[in-house]
This record gives sequence, C-alpha cells and structure tokens, in this order.
Amino acid sequence: MTGSRQVRSLSFGAEAAAYERGRPSYPPEVIDWLLPAGACDVLDLGAGTGKLTTRLVERGLNVAAVDPIPEMLEVLRSSLPDTAALLGTAEEIPLPDSSVDAVLVAQAWHWFDPARAVPEVVRVLRPGGRLGLVWNTRDERLGWVRELGRIIGSDGDPVRDRVVLPEPFRDVEHHRVEWTNYLTPQALIDLVASRSYCITSPDHVRAQTLERVRELLATHPALAHRTGLALPYITVCVRATLR
Repeated sequence: MTGSRQVRSLSFGAEAAAYERGRPSYPPEVIDWLLPAGACDVLDLGAGTGKLTTRLVERGLNVAAVDPIPEMLEVLRSSLPDTAALLGTAEEIPLPDSSVDAVLVAQAWHWFDPARAVPEVVRVLRPGGRLGLVWNTRDERLGWVRELGRIIGSDGDPVRDRVVLPEPFRDVEHHRVEWTNYLTPQALIDLVASRSYCITSPDHVRAQTLERVRELLATHPALAHRTGLALPYITVCVRATLR
C-alpha cells in the first residue's frame, strides 16, 4: 500500500462518531448470502464502528471484531460491550489458527494488502470456511444521488475494480442487492464527512465539499425542506470457500 493510501485507510478515527451516525448498515438478505450454513464463530475484519458487527451479534453469533483504529473500536465497544473488539489488521489478525467459520469484510477489503491478508484469512478460517466481502455503493441512477456523486465522487464498482480471490479459495460467487437507506439531512452530511478523501483533504477543500452538500440539500427539489431522505444503494458482495 502506498503512503497516501495508508494514511487514508487509517484516517477514519478522526471522524469515528460521524462514521457511526452517517454510514448505512447492511440488508439482512446480504448477510444471509454471505454466511455459510451453520456458522457460529465469525470474524468481522476491518469492523470499524461495528455496522456489520451489530447485525451479526443480533443473530446470536459469536463475533470477534478486529480493526486497526482505536477510535473506531471505542465506538464499537460502547454499543457492543460484550463483543470481543480487538486492535489488529488484516495482515496480522489477532486470532488463533482455525478459530472461525467465516471472515466477513465490510467496506474494507480494498484497503488490505492481499498478498499478506489472504494467508492470514486462510490461517484463521476452519477448513471449508467462508470469506465474504461486501460494499454498500450508492445507486446514482436517481437524480439527486447522481448530483451528490458529482460533488463527492462516485463509488464505482469495487468487485470489478479491486477484488481477486486466489487459491486456496474456490467457488467464488458474486451477488448484488438493491435497497434503500432512510436517513436525515444531517446524517448525509456525516456520511460525506466520514469519507477518507474528505477527512484527509485540506481544511478549505473539506469545508467547500461539505458546503456544496448542504447547498444540494437546500436547493434540490427532491431534498429541500425534507426531514427524511431515501438514499438508494446497490450492495455488492463476493463470497468464496476455503478448500
């Protein structure tokens, strides 16, 4: 990972609270698709503030959450005090060998070094275990969401652009789910403020970006004077099984 990408990957702690307020969760059908049948022990790798962790804990699973950013884990621990929240990275996972049935990665695989992360994931997975990757991407077919993308940058397709799962993983499959997240105008501001490029931008650039989002909220016919917003997403997923 280049120095600039590493800085961005570790920048989220500065806006951990905004991340928790603004980022969406994940639809249940996505989690159903990612998890293997009979899974009990699950690692949420790159767990952040626990957006995915919460959904896994709600299912009664034994979940370990691992993230490299202390401020993110602090938010996670405050809402999930009984969940193991461990400081660590995908390249050095702080779990024993063959200790989990599934490793799930939400919004984070593109920050990892695959050459080092894949062997670590293989190490902690039990034979026949599952690796599942998931990203929420904004559906920019709707007018105001397209305008938002022009301000803050489009999400792109992380599966097409970034994901290769080598041996010993097999049966690599892809899945997409369209859904809608409902949020307040302030949560949309928090969503933008918690993006890595916004966090690491010079202060004047960051302020300008957030002001443009506020202007969009105030002037776009679909958004002006609304107390609630409907933000459409396409959630893209990859799953693979350990040989």
